[in-house]
Amino acid sequence: MMKTREYKITQFISHFVLIIASLVVLLPFLLLIVASFTDDVWATANGFSFFPAKWSLDAYSYIWMQRSMIGQAYLMTILVTFVGTALSLIITTLLAYATSRDDMPVMKIINFMIIFTMLFNGGLVATYYSYVNFLHIRNTFWALVMPGLMMNAFNIILIRNYFRNSIPASLLEAARLDGAGEFLVFGRIVMPLSKPIVATIGLMTGLSYWNDWQNGLYYLTPRGGSKYYTIQVILNNINENIQTLLQNANFLPGMTIKLPSTTIRMAIATVGILPIMIIYPFFQKYFVKGITLGGVKE
Repeated sequence: MMKTREYKITQFISHFVLIIASLVVLLPFLLLIVASFTDDVWATANGFSFFPAKWSLDAYSYIWMQRSMIGQAYLMTILVTFVGTALSLIITTLLAYATSRDDMPVMKIINFMIIFTMLFNGGLVATYYSYVNFLHIRNTFWALVMPGLMMNAFNIILIRNYFRNSIPASLLEAARLDGAGEFLVFGRIVMPLSKPIVATIGLMTGLSYWNDWQNGLYYLTPRGGSKYYTIQVILNNINENIQTLLQNANFLPGMTIKLPSTTIRMAIATVGILPIMIIYPFFQKYFVKGITLGGVKE
């Protein structure tokens, strides 16, 4: 079919707008990376620029001195992200499937409890007390997994609505008439047809685990839980250590401390986000493929 002039104009405008939007999103990340390689003195005097007059590796040199600790933290972050995302998806999809069934007993009460947690919570003190004194997760691996694992009401509602609106009830009923149990229906029919929403929730959950530093701050202590530090916790500690050294520099007679206090923040952010930026393009094709899957598999 011949492409009309109006179609070509529409395509050109659409591509132009998308390119501009992509640049708007990409340029801050590019500035972040360039700023991390900028000389600290020059950046302090002139601000950050895409074309700095002086370049420096001082920020990364300081981080390189912590390489053994950072390497271990990366491995711990990968493990926490994988385990937390997998368990969170299992719990969330199972609960969403149960609450999507109107014929299941006490589902109205459970749905009310899920929505209630979106509006109210016990607060940080009560949460910390419960996890530490009843679940005993302090200074353990589960301190990084469990607080973000149990329930995310928003994700449960998203998946529940997908189950209700995108999967034909007649298909599930036909499987039950053929003798399939609920776990077989869930594993063989519901989950394969739910790749779009599972991929979406999995991506958001994985990014949440990767970027989390608060659980390490709350539940891990330097003496007993340092071996469980993730990359975000380590990088936050490096930043705090630099600030402490700079603040106490005046009290160290005869010693001059020269640290990249400005560019170190950019280098820390780059080190934390770079693996995600490298991995995401390879994952994106599967993510997009899952989003575009139809309701019925061939």
